Amino acid sequence: MDSLKFLYKTILGRQVLKLLASRCVSKVVGRYLDSKLSFNLVKNFAKKNNIDLDDYQMEGVDTFNKFFCRKIKDGKRPFDMDSSHLPSPSDGLLSVWQIKSDTVIPIKQSHYTVRSLLKDEKLSSEYDDGLCLVFRLCVDNYHRYAYPLSGKKSRNFFISGVLHTVRPIALEVLPVFTENCREFTVIESAEFGKVVQMEVGAMLVGKIVNNEQECFAERGKEKGYFVYGGSTIILLIKKDVVKIRPDILDNSANYIETQVKMGEMIGIKA
Repeated sequence: MDSLKFLYKTILGRQVLKLLASRCVSKVVGRYLDSKLSFNLVKNFAKKNNIDLDDYQMEGVDTFNKFFCRKIKDGKRPFDMDSSHLPSPSDGLLSVWQIKSDTVIPIKQSHYTVRSLLKDEKLSSEYDDGLCLVFRLCVDNYHRYAYPLSGKKSRNFFISGVLHTVRPIALEVLPVFTENCREFTVIESAEFGKVVQMEVGAMLVGKIVNNEQECFAERGKEKGYFVYGGSTIILLIKKDVVKIRPDILDNSANYIETQVKMGEMIGIKA
């Protein structure tokens, strides 16, 4: 925690962070994690994080990055296909926020309003008084994710990450030193209306791999995956469209995240 405070809260730390997060350094690290030499990291990583390798398809996995975005075996993540249910798009720790003009959401060592998250005033205004669902993936989670609903899908919109090394930008009540790279799409669903699905990656270098551009999204179909450095999914849902499970709402009201699995029902159509 002290090292994080140094990196994010001091000028010198942010200069060090800028070097560590630079494209040059990231490319070197990325090349190593994509090399077969990095496979030596897998055994200890899996043991340390209590990952049961028997749950996953390990054939052809010969680098750390291939391991990190490994596929799970059939039947290990059954997907709720009831169209009136809202399933989780991924494994992770879920928190739910009601969207107000002054709502500031913590995501990966930074803070965002919905407007600063999307950088689209018109689109973000459509979700006023709606819900923001934040799925925080831990290193032991399955790092592939799916469409939680079916509908017409827009193209993917990519937003580059930014590091404010000297003076933070003002964000209502909090200063923001970093902005993560992120990518979002809009899905027009018959049951849940216009839903934004966003993936959040590392600060300056994208760690998000989405499989499709504009298309028809299919509930339960794999949407994409994270390689090392990407680990948050966000759903934005309009007001009075979905009723989130009471246990999830109760936990969120007490700032407690709820552990969920991909395909698990987390809400029903209102």
